[in-house]
Amino acid sequence: MIFNEEFETLPREALESLQLKRLKHIAERVYHTVGHYHKKFEEAGVTPEDIRSLDDLKRLPFTTKQDLRDNYPFGLFSVPMTNIVRLHASSGTTGKPTVVAYTKRDIETWAELMARSFAAAGLTRNDIIHNAYGYGLFTGGLGAHYGAEKLGASVIPMSGGNTKKQIMLLQDFGPTAICCTPSYLLYLAETGEEMGIDMKSLRLRVGILGAEPWSERMRAEIEGRLDITALDIYGLSEIMGPGVAMECLEGRNGLHIFEDNFIVEVIDPATGEVVPNGQRGELVFTTLTKEAFPLIRYRTKDISRLMREVCRCGRNFVRMERVSGRSDDMFIIRGVNVFPSQIESVIMEIEGLEPHYKLILDREGSLDTLEIQVEVSEKIFSDEIRQLQNLERRIAKDIKDYIGISAKVKLVEPKSLQRFEGKAQRVIDKRNI
Repeated sequence: MIFNEEFETLPREALESLQLKRLKHIAERVYHTVGHYHKKFEEAGVTPEDIRSLDDLKRLPFTTKQDLRDNYPFGLFSVPMTNIVRLHASSGTTGKPTVVAYTKRDIETWAELMARSFAAAGLTRNDIIHNAYGYGLFTGGLGAHYGAEKLGASVIPMSGGNTKKQIMLLQDFGPTAICCTPSYLLYLAETGEEMGIDMKSLRLRVGILGAEPWSERMRAEIEGRLDITALDIYGLSEIMGPGVAMECLEGRNGLHIFEDNFIVEVIDPATGEVVPNGQRGELVFTTLTKEAFPLIRYRTKDISRLMREVCRCGRNFVRMERVSGRSDDMFIIRGVNVFPSQIESVIMEIEGLEPHYKLILDREGSLDTLEIQVEVSEKIFSDEIRQLQNLERRIAKDIKDYIGISAKVKLVEPKSLQRFEGKAQRVIDKRNI
């Protein structure tokens, strides 16, 4: 189902004309209202009048998360505080939080984008949506909530945590869709099974999952354990929140970016140069409709590629491949670039391994080391030690063959690794401790 035919099916030429018009307007506005951008434009030797085509976008300066921190808390707002109706912020685990703001119109735009996302998942006003994204300063919970209401669906504002109560409500309220991180949905399924509940008997038919990278193998695991269709949603607090892009039920091959509201580029993260069509790199977004907190060429650090083939759903927006990782999640072991999702893909190909793992980076002398801790099923864990050692060697060999790195593999007992209610934290780096 398409929520907004006017924009979601625009012919490419009309869409790009709209983007150019909106880009000129947003550049003009930030140049005159945000001191940071005025300075950055001058340093780049460019003014809003220099934007005559979409190709001129690459002349504009990048914005980074450090720019947001340097202007903490309100230095990048482009409207007076009297026009701002809501503030959100990141957790600030690596420094000061990044603060984002919304006008009344921004909230309405966000709700529209989330309603589009739910519609792309096949949801209608007849659905009940169980929202297990966190409410509060994190954008996930309220973003999904307002979108569900915009769609006309019923919403259960559960938020994160309290897992056994979540399962009780999934049984008693009968929601048809759930919003959360993929790792938390697996945890819900696991906990329900431990409670003796047939999780496939729930009324759930769709999971709208995001906020962390996940693999096709994890999708298959989720769908198999819950008998649902698992779909990917993408967003960033800095750009809008969830609802920047959404996988459609019909295609299930890449996420449609709502290009009437955002311009997307893919760059080489090392050089900053735009890469050729279809090549993987770092996603960069420019907001076209945000009033309170517009961003020019924001570097997300998320790694993906763009897909321009026509989708069977009828939407004309470009699609992005599921994010394979973040450039700041990537680690280097003896000269090899590695994303946790690559290791996950290898692990989940092997029968008997659970989709729960931890990567521990350390250093012995001058050499980096990697230990991969992986949970196994009860049946595998009960095998004799030699069989477990053989399985560890097989996993290490597959990691070496497919990724090109040497790692120590340690199989651990079921349910021994930490579970997460929000984004899963897979990597522990001890090299600089």
